[in-house]
Amino acid sequence: MSTGTIPGRTRAAVLHAALDLRVDEVPVTGPAPGEVLVAVEAVGVCGSDVHYFTDGRNGRNVLRGPMVLGHEAAGVVAALGPGVTGPAVGTRVAVEPAVGCGDCPTCRSGAYHLCPSGTCFGSPPTDGAMSGYRAVPARAVHPLPDTLTTELGALVEPLAVAVHAVRRAGVSTGHRVLVTGAGPIGVLVAQVARAAGAEQVVVTDVHDARLDRAAGLGATGTVNTARDELGEATFDRLLECSAVPAALWQGMHALGPAGRATVVGQAPDALRAPGADPHHLKVVVRPGD
Repeated sequence: MSTGTIPGRTRAAVLHAALDLRVDEVPVTGPAPGEVLVAVEAVGVCGSDVHYFTDGRNGRNVLRGPMVLGHEAAGVVAALGPGVTGPAVGTRVAVEPAVGCGDCPTCRSGAYHLCPSGTCFGSPPTDGAMSGYRAVPARAVHPLPDTLTTELGALVEPLAVAVHAVRRAGVSTGHRVLVTGAGPIGVLVAQVARAAGAEQVVVTDVHDARLDRAAGLGATGTVNTARDELGEATFDRLLECSAVPAALWQGMHALGPAGRATVVGQAPDALRAPGADPHHLKVVVRPGD
């Protein structure tokens, strides 16, 4: 079922190789059974998109051929695939990019984002959402309320990252929270931590403009660690959002008794304190944890 005319081809941002991003004409496919076709209206640019563009890889996932970028998306349902009853055509939706198979024990447990055979839009070899149209599983679209613009709907995915991180960190009422890194995820983490009841949320970075933005969006304090010391303050929770090893270690040293550190940024697989014996004090970061 669809309304209006759906074209056979549409424009998309296709990454052919590192530093080789082109606007190409691509076929409009689907929707297949169980899918909906979304007319994409807004897509955010994630750090992973930047890594694919500059390096041709993001962590251990390497570009294997031309691929459409983008996984932070929102748009309007343009057509329903066979067997799909909703959401109705014309509904504005946010797109959930990580799709599990839905049948394995991991998916059935609710942890479908860790599905061994799962895919994520804009992560090789799966095309992303920087395209005029994108077919997605019906279970992966979420209607947006009238109070939320479609552009803000594209931020639902990074906001979900922040909510998950704050929950994993166990942030609670009265906590003193340190957020290292004032990029989009760090600022969202700071806002979610405040919403979770944190009494103090201090954000660190090395760029004043980013810190000013964090302060304007709810951080109770900011520190430019390129210029100033973090001081003697101790924190109950650390959420590391910069992927800079030095920031992780600095933040861990600022934790008080029974403090908890949660790594949100994509750090190297293994980290150790500067100057430490490589056989001691190792932190292993497991992707998807």
